Amino acid sequence: MKVSIGIPFYNAELFLADAIKSVIQQSFQDWELILVNDGSTDQSLSIAQEFAKKDHRIRVISDGKNKKLPTRLNQIIQESQYEYIARMDADDLMHPDRLKIQLDFLEKNKEFDLVSTGVVSINDKNQVRGIRRLREIYTDFSEVKRHYPIVHASILAKRDWYLRNKYDQSLPRTEDFELWCRAISKNDLKLAVLPEALYYYREEGLVTAEKLKRSYKDGLNVYKKYCKKPKLKILISSRIKFYAVDLLDYVGLLQKIIRLRNKEPISLDTIKYHEAIISNIFNN
Repeated sequence: MKVSIGIPFYNAELFLADAIKSVIQQSFQDWELILVNDGSTDQSLSIAQEFAKKDHRIRVISDGKNKKLPTRLNQIIQESQYEYIARMDADDLMHPDRLKIQLDFLEKNKEFDLVSTGVVSINDKNQVRGIRRLREIYTDFSEVKRHYPIVHASILAKRDWYLRNKYDQSLPRTEDFELWCRAISKNDLKLAVLPEALYYYREEGLVTAEKLKRSYKDGLNVYKKYCKKPKLKILISSRIKFYAVDLLDYVGLLQKIIRLRNKEPISLDTIKYHEAIISNIFNN
């Protein structure tokens, strides 16, 4: 049982080293790390290459081109050598037991092909801003909906599943949502979302109005494509969100949208626990 971890990166020099460190510090150690450069113009490639020199499990792929995320994710699938593939973004962090817990679940529950987790939201200054997780394991992916409780970057999946379910390279903002909908339409999304928060997701301070608007627009088109009977309420609310982004951005309140995602109250003890883990990643 081994894992291929894929991190595509583009101009991620501020955070890439810490993302890699959080992989190196995993309690599960039988992995390879595939770092795919998507045409970075900063020092990201040099950072990746330095880590590869020190650890034989790390390899860097770079062709000098900017092909966007879905293309790079498909490339990682092809390049991966092991039976499981873990996703990760270049500006995020892993809980040290992420791989161990996810692998343990898939090994004990063979009927599932993928597993996702809850997330701790952090900002660009590494401060814990909130937490998003479910109360219990969620497995109901029987019909196409507008939203699913899946954090794409926290996915660990069987390589065989990815080989028959590639990303649509024409949708760089909603490649994950399109993949879930397409797989559901084929009755091929055997996915479990665990309640544990095992992924540190850097979102507040980095999400822009244009990115949100593109995601809303593309996501709505995907929903209409795969849902046999689109709900009028969902169609209207998606349009409202699209125009609300411009308004909130104009008045300087855009980041409140990001904070509203983290509805669960987070205790001081929980904040301290996760801050200690983050600090440990930085200091090793």
